[in-house]
Amino acid sequence: MSGLIVKNIGMTSIFLEDGKRVPCTVVKADPCYVVQIKTIENDGYFSVQLGIDEKKMKKTNKPLFGHFKKAGLSPKKKLLEFKENSVSHFNLGSKISIDLFKEGELVSIKGISKGKGFQGVVKRHNFSGVGERTHGQHNRLRSPGSIGAGSDPSRVFKGKKMAGKMGKRNVTIKNLKILKIDTHQNLIILKGSVPGNKNSYLMINKKKWN
Repeated sequence: MSGLIVKNIGMTSIFLEDGKRVPCTVVKADPCYVVQIKTIENDGYFSVQLGIDEKKMKKTNKPLFGHFKKAGLSPKKKLLEFKENSVSHFNLGSKISIDLFKEGELVSIKGISKGKGFQGVVKRHNFSGVGERTHGQHNRLRSPGSIGAGSDPSRVFKGKKMAGKMGKRNVTIKNLKILKIDTHQNLIILKGSVPGNKNSYLMINKKKWN
């Protein structure tokens, strides 16, 4: 298996052997279960769908309940799919644990970043704003300024950096180092930060996404 579903616990810092203090993120890697196996014959590609955390029966609809029943599992709260080169060694309902990873290994983390809502160009694109900061100017300090030419081309080009919704998108961070693994509490300590809020689900993978 190339990866697991983990939950973002939060950030902290630890001291390395050389005395350096580094920021790190703690993620909880509880056992995941194989819910579905996709093959080239049936789906056109190889992948394994994993599920994590128990879900109440009353909150699971009938089609999804049948999906879990086929794998011999109780309903799971989160489902994510991992592409694999081969699926011949996987079985429905089998458990994938934290033993998949080891300390010092480099991994990739994929998740949905924090949503910032509708933001202006200063926050969204690091614009400096326009206009003076003195002489009674208060209206256009954080304005984007001119956004296009006049009669030619008489339009704004696609991709122009402007105000809009910020965050809440798929983000992948590659080559994060595993500093420590606690197998008793199923915790993985990663050097640096990861996308998403606390208690959000992430994909931790030995492979690198495109």
